[in-house]
Amino acid sequence: MEIILETNNLEKKYKDFRALNYANIHVEKGAIYGLIGKNGAGKTTLIRIICGLQEPTSGSYTIYGKDNNSGSDIIRARKRMGAIIETPSIYGEMTARDNLIEQYKLVGMPSMDGINELLKLVGLDNTGKKKAKNFSLGMKQRLGIAISLANNPDFLILDEPINGLDPQGIVEIRELILKLNKERQITILISSHYLDELSKIATHYGFLDNGSIIKEISSEELMKKMEHKLELKVSNPKDFVKYFEENKISYEVMDNKTISVYGKYNLSKFINDLSKENLVPDEIHEQEETLENYYMNLIGGEKVD
Repeated sequence: MEIILETNNLEKKYKDFRALNYANIHVEKGAIYGLIGKNGAGKTTLIRIICGLQEPTSGSYTIYGKDNNSGSDIIRARKRMGAIIETPSIYGEMTARDNLIEQYKLVGMPSMDGINELLKLVGLDNTGKKKAKNFSLGMKQRLGIAISLANNPDFLILDEPINGLDPQGIVEIRELILKLNKERQITILISSHYLDELSKIATHYGFLDNGSIIKEISSEELMKKMEHKLELKVSNPKDFVKYFEENKISYEVMDNKTISVYGKYNLSKFINDLSKENLVPDEIHEQEETLENYYMNLIGGEKVD
């Protein structure tokens, strides 16, 4: 397993405010990594540091194994990256093609041969002389992605790529992201609070809260947890945990009074089995888990913005 991006206790402070609080993230090669967190959780700060736009207060990170303090090595590693942070940087008075020409010049591409292919890839090959300022928001976002691909990156970072898009625009960005990942083998880190949409494409997730990564999980692991669960309110969690461990029952301690049990169970039999061990939950509820519910349980019930 090759790790493209790894952070080690990354911290960013602004006077008395800590935007990142010893954050640790691991992005595997080939992944679509969904970075989830409410507004103000530290997503954009983390991305800006990775892209070299800000310096961390403490901690470190590596890109393709190159440490952020490695001078020219980290600069070369970043040349393998493309990124859109917050909103795409495009020239409104220029066409899509002219925007790409400018970006090719900026990154020092030896020829303009790849522009037609890029325009076709993002669905802007028929925009002709139309100025970018007259594009729809979805078209602007796709042009931004094309610009970020000008240097043929292996690793692409997208900060809220579907924010404000209509349903058709969201579908277009989703299909483009999947195409880049599957056909071009580009590893992608996506910051988003559209959890339902993210669940359709992500292979891995990192949950960010108050500047810290509180959970990393693969989509495969998460799907197992999201199939079905029982939520137990208990006064003696250690006794329940011992029973679940002994009987190889998939569970997760959500807080000191709540335990989630994953899988499909006959509720009557499950309660009866517990009672035989003198384990009586205060409350028990059946739930169909969703990504949003899982996230809200992790952070203590606050909704993602």
